[in-house]
Amino acid sequence: MSTVGQILETKGRAVRTIDPNASVYEAVRIMAEHSIGALVVTDDRQVVGIISERDYARKIVLLGRTSLHTTVREIMTSPAVVCGPEWDLQRCMQVMTERRFRHLPVVDNGRLVGLVSIGDVVKSIIGEQRFVIDSLEGYLHIAPV
Repeated sequence: MSTVGQILETKGRAVRTIDPNASVYEAVRIMAEHSIGALVVTDDRQVVGIISERDYARKIVLLGRTSLHTTVREIMTSPAVVCGPEWDLQRCMQVMTERRFRHLPVVDNGRLVGLVSIGDVVKSIIGEQRFVIDSLEGYLHIAPV
């Protein structure tokens, strides 16, 4: 089973962050600009939370608040649930499913090193399963009958 670290090696370690005192408007602008669904919230390089499109929809739009006058700190999910690069994908999937998260910041020795999404995890698991299926099919085609 692959690990979170292996996903990061493939997809890259770039992760967009935002300060907790920034406006929600700024967070949404950054997410739209980069076509991403979440930002890791950092304060003095420490992960303190995460803000997602879901947070915006539920805590700004539905509550009649304004994104220009609300800070990220007010609506972010905190404390952030994080994973490590050594986590296997089964563990990652379990946490994301149980907690209903679509994104997990990856922290190694207290340092933010990446972000994985449910899509990243599913894509990797499907790739592993495809490899096993192809290998078994190849074995069955050459095995004597």
